[in-house]
Amino acid sequence: MLLGLLMVLAACGDDDTTSTTQPGTETTGGASTTVPGDTTTAPPTAEGGTVRIGWGGSPSSLNPGLGELTEDYTVYELIYNTPITLDMDGNYVSELATDWSVSEDGLTWTMNLVDGATFHDGTPLTSEDVKYTLELYRDCSDWCVYMSSYFDGDEVIEAPDPTTVTITKEAPTGSFEGRMVFMYILPKHIWEGVDPGTFDNTEMIGSGSFTLVEHRQGEYVRLASNGDYWGGAPVVDEVIFQTFENADARVQALINGDVDMITEFPSTAISTLQSDPNITVATGEPLAPDLTDIIFNITEPENCPAEDGICSGHPALRDLQVRLALAHAVDKQQLIDTLLLGLGTPGIAIVPTGLGVWFNNTIEDYPFDLDEANRILDEAGYADTDGNGIRECPASMDCGDRTELSLRMNFPDDSDTGPRLAQTLADWWEQVGVEVQIQVLDPDTLTSVCCPSLDFDVILWGWGSDPDPGFLLSALTCDEIPTGLSESGYCNPAYDELFYAQQTETDLQARIDMVHEMQQILWEDLPYIIPYCALSSEAFRNDRYIGWITDTTKLALEDPSSLNVIRPAG
Repeated sequence: MLLGLLMVLAACGDDDTTSTTQPGTETTGGASTTVPGDTTTAPPTAEGGTVRIGWGGSPSSLNPGLGELTEDYTVYELIYNTPITLDMDGNYVSELATDWSVSEDGLTWTMNLVDGATFHDGTPLTSEDVKYTLELYRDCSDWCVYMSSYFDGDEVIEAPDPTTVTITKEAPTGSFEGRMVFMYILPKHIWEGVDPGTFDNTEMIGSGSFTLVEHRQGEYVRLASNGDYWGGAPVVDEVIFQTFENADARVQALINGDVDMITEFPSTAISTLQSDPNITVATGEPLAPDLTDIIFNITEPENCPAEDGICSGHPALRDLQVRLALAHAVDKQQLIDTLLLGLGTPGIAIVPTGLGVWFNNTIEDYPFDLDEANRILDEAGYADTDGNGIRECPASMDCGDRTELSLRMNFPDDSDTGPRLAQTLADWWEQVGVEVQIQVLDPDTLTSVCCPSLDFDVILWGWGSDPDPGFLLSALTCDEIPTGLSESGYCNPAYDELFYAQQTETDLQARIDMVHEMQQILWEDLPYIIPYCALSSEAFRNDRYIGWITDTTKLALEDPSSLNVIRPAG
């Protein structure tokens, strides 16, 4: 899910030696070219100030175990540290772990920790905190959202001395680094005295470069620089994330100078922003490779979660021929051209194009062909017998009181592209006899109807991927239907067998081959349609702060890599 869309945002390292963009430049895809504008540079000693950032959403939880949205993970990155992180070129690098290694049999990983790290309350961070945190996340499947998915359940975690952690498993793993990227280390002395599943964590005591000052849901998050940060204090004094649900208001706030940077905006606003010499627009591959998905609820009755499941998906969606017809009724390139102004690539399965070798680029996608879509539905017995333009289920299919192919389509109200995407799909699907009823929901409500209740027909949402594809691939396994990680209720034992095999495969090419085969299965089974993987566009005022990291492979101006090093422009 699009974690703002339900998107999991990857971490990144605090590397203040990375090249930066000066005022008066426009960047695209990591390349920087000079354009007319203010070329004043700030004195190298300029410090302080409050950076105001506009975004479209708001954190859903301050508890890392309960986080679901992009905004959640943006805040976690600034307040907490992880053992291993990503730099802005997508490489695994040290954060709390100075180095790590695996035993010859592949079963025991050892991490050596940085000496001198402290939490915001001054308490030293030691291996006991890491051990406590990893064990908490390993065993949290009954209350947490994602964290337990990074464990297999067989991990034995030890802290033999204050700066050493060992993790021993019964079977090898080929994705150790990718799992550690999201292990936000918690202070044991605080968390062991509370119920972690209900803990609001309003103080958010972490070890990161910023501390939480104030959070008002739906309004703003105010952070202060951690002057005692073990990795070096940020240059600015404060960062305030302000919520603008309306995309136009967000863009206008940047133009007016009410904010200094915005993390998201419609592609149609790019030309307007670029025309302002005091604004720099940066476009590139997101740090968490992005995909948008059209999710079908295909839950079989026997797989409906016993405790939380409603499983109200239209019965016809469980028919592969219906999903195949709808796939032929989606023009991915037109969506990219009109919604993203060309700033994206067509998707195939659940692995984003931005994951490089993990993406199966050998699959030839379903062509946009409305005639073919109509032919498939005709042959499958879906006819419009009353002439109202909406097909009905075949007489042989039990569709209950939903005999017509009329589908509920939901998307989150903080999605800039959601309205146009939904209407465009509705127009195409109407031409093949499928009615769409568009319903816009706030992200929390959409989450509640999604998973594990599965109380929907079609959802437009998306994912921001981990650096390793394992997490996204896990969302399609049968085991995740009752946990709420599965969005579609999809279950295929052949897919599951490959998933669990690739988890323990340590030969890189062999694992890549398995992941490619899994994508082939998903493409054939169609629990999702992936219309596109979007590039990221962000914009900042170059007359306020300089030093934003824009010339690397990945783009995430809200990441510590930028917010730790930017400074006033003068």
